[in-house]
Amino acid sequence: MDRTERFYKIELLLKSRGSVSFAALIGELGVSPATLKRDLQYLRDRLAAPIVYSAFDNGYRMAAAIGAGPSSGAAGAAGAAGSAGAAAQRHELPGLWFSENEIHALLTMHQLLAGLDDDGVLARHLQPLMEKLQGMLGTDAAQARTLMRRVKVIGTARRRVPSRHFELLGAALLQRKRVWLRYFKRTDRSHSEREVSPQRLVNYRNTWYLDAWCHASDGLRRFALDAMVEARPLDTKAKNVALRDLETALDAGYGIYGGAGAKVKWATLVFNADAAQWVANEEWHAEQKPRWLPDGRYELQVPFSDPTELAMDILRHGDSVVVTGDKPLVALIATRLRSAAARYAG
Repeated sequence: MDRTERFYKIELLLKSRGSVSFAALIGELGVSPATLKRDLQYLRDRLAAPIVYSAFDNGYRMAAAIGAGPSSGAAGAAGAAGSAGAAAQRHELPGLWFSENEIHALLTMHQLLAGLDDDGVLARHLQPLMEKLQGMLGTDAAQARTLMRRVKVIGTARRRVPSRHFELLGAALLQRKRVWLRYFKRTDRSHSEREVSPQRLVNYRNTWYLDAWCHASDGLRRFALDAMVEARPLDTKAKNVALRDLETALDAGYGIYGGAGAKVKWATLVFNADAAQWVANEEWHAEQKPRWLPDGRYELQVPFSDPTELAMDILRHGDSVVVTGDKPLVALIATRLRSAAARYAG
């Protein structure tokens, strides 16, 4: 039985019995006298439980029952029990409790989440919960803070998102409301105004995106939050798209450029034996088809609809990979490599 379970057990015993001796508590909990003393002290000081010792009863009970004083007969016993019951109703342990291992896991998760949290948007709302969790650990709180510092997320090429946009979109997503956007399109360096129905927030490679139904183009689109110049909530109810339809439309292709409604094609990548030792442990796409070749090379087939991101990932492997299969993709990679080589020709 861990400490949080003991807290519940102590309160349950005091509420149900009215008064419980120190020896009886030790017997019920199976702990040492020192541990029980620490638990009682913690319940009083940190959780405001009105637990006091009654010399008359030679036991512990809720404070409000002390005023009952000595009684005789069944009426006195009933009165004491009733008083104890009333006291029990005036104090409740917090409704949500975790074991020590669960608290450590939540604190670690918070630290991991902090690596995705631009401008401390989520941390501001989660900090009160984190402080309560650390408080529940008592003397282990310092250890918990040390544990959190020993978990680190290192992000590269991170594009920060204004906190006002993240909170606004998160609220609209939960409330199922539409949002007006002024959006910057990087490909042609233009601005557009759109009304969208948020469907999902996506964090991909340290960048936040909004999957939404665009009412201007009448279809699903993916918007980078850092490219949103302005955002304003609307009172209009959002159009709902089933999650399965959303995944089919936006997640079928490679990377963040899934391409709503675009035809999915397959690329075949063959890595040499040296690169294969690393790539074989990577997941490029949930639907990828990998296999080892007899000579030690590694073949990876991945679906894509837009070659933009796939080409970037292929190029980072340089001469360790050869692309086969899709001819337009092969031509694109060859052109990019020739262009890069020409820049270093001198």
